[in-house]
Amino acid sequence: MIPIAKPLIGEEEKKAVVEVLESGMIACGPRTEAFEKEFAAFVGTKHAVATTSGTTALHLALVSLGIKRGDEVILPSFSFIATANSILFCDATPVFCDVNLKTFNIDVERIEILITEKTKAIMPVHLYGQSADMNPILEIAEKHGLHVVGDAAQAHSAKYNGKMIGSFDDVECFSFYPTKNMTTGEGGMITTNNDEIAERLYSLRNHGRENTKWGYEHGRLGYNYRMTDVAAAIGIEQLKKLPHFNKKRREHAAYFNEKLDGREGIEIPYVLENAEHVYHQYTIKCKDRDGIIQRLKNNEVGFGIYYPKPLHFFGHLKQYGHNDLKNSELLAGEVLSLPIHPALSNQDLEKIIECF
Repeated sequence: MIPIAKPLIGEEEKKAVVEVLESGMIACGPRTEAFEKEFAAFVGTKHAVATTSGTTALHLALVSLGIKRGDEVILPSFSFIATANSILFCDATPVFCDVNLKTFNIDVERIEILITEKTKAIMPVHLYGQSADMNPILEIAEKHGLHVVGDAAQAHSAKYNGKMIGSFDDVECFSFYPTKNMTTGEGGMITTNNDEIAERLYSLRNHGRENTKWGYEHGRLGYNYRMTDVAAAIGIEQLKKLPHFNKKRREHAAYFNEKLDGREGIEIPYVLENAEHVYHQYTIKCKDRDGIIQRLKNNEVGFGIYYPKPLHFFGHLKQYGHNDLKNSELLAGEVLSLPIHPALSNQDLEKIIECF
């Protein structure tokens, strides 16, 4: 069976975890701090704040910006559920924007018409590993005095105009779930260049403590969203390997593009001219999705549908739906993701293509 995803954990990660376990400091400690510094340096930001997951990273990011009840946050209607849920965690209102049919990302032409006096932030998602079209998003945000909260859960080291995703917005949020381009098992990271936001984030993720990591002065409502040193130890080693992992993903994508481009009923991933895709998923659009899925199953090839429903189709989000979300609904019926992870062999790649 060729799986849709496969985390690559080597001897380096195992050794690092054992060292943490033997040290006696297994909670949020020196390894977490080291991971934060190395991730910030890698992305090119002043600060990186580690959390327990990509979802808690999104939640903390919004809280750090003061998003609250009565506020509105604009987000794409085609994404993972955590993007919308993080807004609801703040008791704020998600405002769905349709997506571009080619890039799968938020349609920048539709953002401005959704802005009201209650709008406080735009949350672009860099879906499948490709950056959203950031320049017009940042221009709209500056024009209207809005925050930009990037959901980079699938975009580790993706680039836009030669600049690393994670260094564009007020805050940017990453996930280290096992299927991501790099993993810590579970975990997340928030990057920012703003000193005040970073200070709030460190406090918020640690029970609202101020000026000290472990004292008993709690200056605000906070959360226990701290990463463990066990997870951070894995993350440090995975970060070293991320460039190689992404190189393999791009090589596999180039092979698929060569073999699938021009086939009837198949549309290969579109890449912005000024973007560098890191292919968290290799996602095609196909007219006969059920037929292709059956052939993949017959040949023991894994696949994924990310995502079979747009966000406004879920029960707790239906009230935020509207008529201008047709692209999201169309994509939900056509997208299909093929295995793209670095562990694939040439034989695996050939077997996947044979299914077509």
